[in-house]
Amino acid sequence: MNIPHQSRWTLPNLLTGFRFVAAPGLLWLAWHGHGIGFMVLLAIAFLTDLLDGLAARLTGQVTEFGAILDSWADVITYLTIAVCCWWLWPEVVAKEWFYVTLIVASCLLPAIAGFIKFGCFTSYHTWAVKLAAAAMGATLYVLFLGGPAWPFRVAAVICILAAIEEMALTIILPEPESNVRSIWNVLKRTKR
Repeated sequence: MNIPHQSRWTLPNLLTGFRFVAAPGLLWLAWHGHGIGFMVLLAIAFLTDLLDGLAARLTGQVTEFGAILDSWADVITYLTIAVCCWWLWPEVVAKEWFYVTLIVASCLLPAIAGFIKFGCFTSYHTWAVKLAAAAMGATLYVLFLGGPAWPFRVAAVICILAAIEEMALTIILPEPESNVRSIWNVLKRTKR
């Protein structure tokens, strides 16, 4: 990937980059017990995750670099969330450990599969992953602000199903691709 250095400083990449900057802030807030501050900064990070892809499409700045940057930002954000939630709400995390483990696994396993097969990080950005991220983000607030656990549990299952699809894509694809909408799109394309 040979992209001129200046083209990397685009609005979509800056929005994605915010999540890298937010991660230490999230860790600091959680370590010092600032649950509300953590939730506010996390909401801003989630918003930038929503807006970066939209901005890339609207401005015609969809790039391989941006897709990979977004995937790395996702993994860093979700692992940071797991650590922070353990610090802020250890009793809730302990009670929901199985579902928290599913969500962490849904981030790590597709990345590991990509590294094993391709030697690099995959950045499929499937519709299932987008749904899983939205479900996890929304239900995280419900769970940690005192709501019922069942929406979070459903979101964890959606996350693991999305991860299974990503790993299946890694098995099927001969080389890594970015912005693959679903396994069905790939299967339809290979049947032609």
